[in-house]
Amino acid sequence: MDLGLRDRVYVVTGATRGLGFASARELVADGARLVLSGRTEESVAAALSELGAADLVHGVVADNGDPATAERLFAAARERFGRVDGVLISVGGPAAGPVTGAGDEVWRGAFESVFLGALRIARTAAEQLGEGGVIGFVLSGSVREPIAGLGVSNGLRPGLAMAAKSLADELGPRGIRVVGLLPARIDTDRVRELDALSGDAAAARERHSQAIPLRRYGTPEEFGRTAAFLLSPAASYLTGVMVPVDGGALRGL
Repeated sequence: MDLGLRDRVYVVTGATRGLGFASARELVADGARLVLSGRTEESVAAALSELGAADLVHGVVADNGDPATAERLFAAARERFGRVDGVLISVGGPAAGPVTGAGDEVWRGAFESVFLGALRIARTAAEQLGEGGVIGFVLSGSVREPIAGLGVSNGLRPGLAMAAKSLADELGPRGIRVVGLLPARIDTDRVRELDALSGDAAAARERHSQAIPLRRYGTPEEFGRTAAFLLSPAASYLTGVMVPVDGGALRGL
């Protein structure tokens, strides 16, 4: 199936590693043009080198928590490619730990990057996208049920998902879609780091795998293909949805 991504232009944040990079790779593979962001010159350069599509991808060093980031990214897309068709907002997860172990500064810092930074980018997108545009959020399975040891993420992700749902209602009459992705155990550096916190990463992986109906972790490619579909014109009647990419791990409907 042709997803209709060729020559469409997307901004993808947090796209130098993990799920953001996996999504960028699948979008480029289908002919989309991208402005991708990362927090350091080195990470952006490495991502551009690995994607190897200089005519299709432009990199920007930017932090989602910086109030100037949203406008910079969209300005770069317009300058480089002449248009913007959508955005995928991906941010790194907050530090692991219980709710009671996180002080005010930890919560404020995570709120700035995970919640407010993402929402600021979405608001900027809403101002600039036209009919057929799409705003995607990379969220977490913690939107639907808490993940042990990720107290800050559990606190912030559900609120951002509900803001995304509200945004879908607000932007739907303009023909702009809003979607969310809810990854669970996808085999990324972040998840491997979380497994290692148990003291026995291999045992943690086996234990988590046994709780997943498909009995394995997902691959970044599987997540990226789902993201590419949701951002594409092929998903033109999907909005306000939160799509689990979890191998069946989330037990609710």
